[in-house]
Amino acid sequence: MSRKDPVATVIDRKRRRCTFALGLTPLASALGPWANAFAQSGAAYPNPGRPITLICPWTAGGPTDVVFRALADAMSRALGNQRIIIENKGGAGGALGAQYIAQQGNADGYLLSQTPLGVFRLPFLTKTSFHPINDLTYILCVAGYNFGLNVRSDSPWKTWKEFVADAKANPNKIRYGSPGIGTSLHVTMEDLAQREGAQWVHVPYKGSAGSTAALMGGEVDAMAGSPPWGLVESGKVRVLNTWSANRPKRAPDAPTLKEIYGIVANSPWGIAGPKGMDPRIVKVLHDATRKAMDDANFLQVLDRVGQEVYYMDGNAYTQFARHALEKEREAVERLGLATKS
Repeated sequence: MSRKDPVATVIDRKRRRCTFALGLTPLASALGPWANAFAQSGAAYPNPGRPITLICPWTAGGPTDVVFRALADAMSRALGNQRIIIENKGGAGGALGAQYIAQQGNADGYLLSQTPLGVFRLPFLTKTSFHPINDLTYILCVAGYNFGLNVRSDSPWKTWKEFVADAKANPNKIRYGSPGIGTSLHVTMEDLAQREGAQWVHVPYKGSAGSTAALMGGEVDAMAGSPPWGLVESGKVRVLNTWSANRPKRAPDAPTLKEIYGIVANSPWGIAGPKGMDPRIVKVLHDATRKAMDDANFLQVLDRVGQEVYYMDGNAYTQFARHALEKEREAVERLGLATKS
């Protein structure tokens, strides 16, 4: 039985290591900057075998759900076809997702949530088990809602002035739906009622899909939310006012709150993870999401539901969060919505 030359054995081992390394080169090149994100630590993120979960804190089928799924699809491709799962957790004015990820305490980058303005309002509406600043890592701001007050086309109100006049003449007669208690829509409608000295009845649902269905089914007289543009364009819904800085092209005759009251009530939203996330993971997610925000299909879906890109990087978004927390506290207290306990 022959024995292999020891020198030849060493050379053969080195050759195999070299061949293995060369075999990885095309994969590393394909993954680009994400392949090297943890080169120094020896870790890899994201792990292709482990999906990333994005919490959508609204019901399935609503405008945010549709947009979030389009964003997740583009993010997946930006991360080298990483699997991304959307999980719906509607309720609490859109704050359930942030509360959920804050309580999990695992900051490895595989559990994230959308963060609407309701996240910064919830602590002043009720007792919460998390702090919007201390318990979250803000990755970036993605887009902003463009809201409005919507009625069926067969309603008696052709204008916002007529709606307000009727509400003043008949207190608590008009019922309006929103995606939930404590949402920007609920708070803004209460603000408008206070400004006008009017009274209307708020009927909360778990998301825009529910409040839109309630409007069309006659359960409510009006709906505060993103205008259902398909129904607007088909002539079934009329937009009485809009809440962004400029009149939307699909409703050029609807005045903005800025024109009427000098206020803008659009609602930026972004993505956050639990506190203590590794800055390198945050950068990977930021860069992939920022790339996804330029995706043609995502932009098309965003336009279809009446939202706009509203980008802030992690640092700017964190500062925005701090400012929003104080602003929402003031609004909740001024409107008498603050928790009494």
